[in-house]
Amino acid sequence: MGPHPAVAAIRLAVRRVLHDILTEQTAHRTAGHAPHERPSPPLVLVACSGGADSVALASALAFEAPKLGIRAGGITVDHGLQPGSELRAEEVVLRLRGLGLDPVESVAVTVGRGGGPEAAARDARYTALDAIAERHGATAVLLGHTRDDQAETVLLGLARGSGIRSLSGMAAVSGADGRYRRPFLHLDRQTARKACMAQSLPVWDDPHNTDPSYTRSRLRHEGLPALEKALGKGVVEALARTAQLSRDDADALDAWAGRAEAAVRDASGLLECAKLYALPPAVRRRILRRAAIEAGAPAGSLFARHIEEVDRLITGWRGQGAINLPGKVVAQRQGGRLVIRQG
Repeated sequence: MGPHPAVAAIRLAVRRVLHDILTEQTAHRTAGHAPHERPSPPLVLVACSGGADSVALASALAFEAPKLGIRAGGITVDHGLQPGSELRAEEVVLRLRGLGLDPVESVAVTVGRGGGPEAAARDARYTALDAIAERHGATAVLLGHTRDDQAETVLLGLARGSGIRSLSGMAAVSGADGRYRRPFLHLDRQTARKACMAQSLPVWDDPHNTDPSYTRSRLRHEGLPALEKALGKGVVEALARTAQLSRDDADALDAWAGRAEAAVRDASGLLECAKLYALPPAVRRRILRRAAIEAGAPAGSLFARHIEEVDRLITGWRGQGAINLPGKVVAQRQGGRLVIRQG
C-alpha cells in the first residue's frame, strides 16, 4: 500500500526539485571541471519554522534526498518575537534531527523596524539563511511557501500598485545562484497539513498567523475568504496562475529593457531622453528603475509613483525641476540627457 496521497504529493514535489539541482550541478561540473573528478554530494537545507508547511517539506526532503545521494540538513530561525521562542527553536532542531537531517542548526536573529514588522522579520530571516548556507557550502535552501502563500503575495502586490513584477509573486527559484527553492508553490496549504497528520508529525501553529495586527494575517483570514464568498471557489488557484503569467511577462520585459539600455546611452553613459521616449513605456520605466537603483535608491523603497515622476521628465517635459527619490537620489533632465545620481 502506497503512502497517503498528500504525502505522495509533497514527496513528488521535492523529488522534482532535487532532480533539478542534480541536473544543474552536473551541467556546472561538465562546464568547469575535469570529467574524472569525483564530486562531493551536494548539501540541501530546509528552512523549518515548525509549522505544517515546513515540517512537511522537511519530512519529504529527509525521505527523498538519501535516494538521490544528496546530503540533507535543516535550519530554524528564532526571531525572538514571542516568549519562549528559543525553546520552540530547540524543539524544531530535535525534530529535524529525528527525521535524520544533518547538519541541523538554530540561529537567533534581531528583527529591526525598517519597512514594518513583517518585512523586517523577513529581511532578518533571509540574512541568517544566506549566512548559514554559505558557511555550510549548501547548494540550495528549500522553503515551504504554498499556493495559498502565493495568492496572498499577489494580492498584497496588487494593493501596493507596484506593477506587474509585484503581481508575479514568489519565484520557484530565487536568490544568489538560485539558492532558494520553493517546491510547494503548486500545492495548497491543506495538502501539507494532511501530510503531517498522515505521518503523525507534530506541528506548531504560529500565533502571528492569526494576529489581526499583521497585514498578511488579515488577508488570510478575512480578505481571501471574502473574495471566495463573492467570487466563488478557485480564487487562490486563479491568483497563483496570475503570478506565473505575470512573472513570464515581467521576465520578458526585463530582458527587453536589458538589451535596449545600451542603445539609449550616449558615449559618456548618460541616458538620452529622445531615445528613451521612443521606447514602449513598460521598457522605458524598467530602464529608469534600474538606473535609479544603480545610483543608490533602495529597491524596496522605490515605488511605481517614483518612476512615473521620473518618466514625466521624458514624456511630459515642461522645464520641471529635479525629482527626489529614496536613498537621496536625484533625477533631473539636462540638455536632452537624463541624469540620475546621488543628490
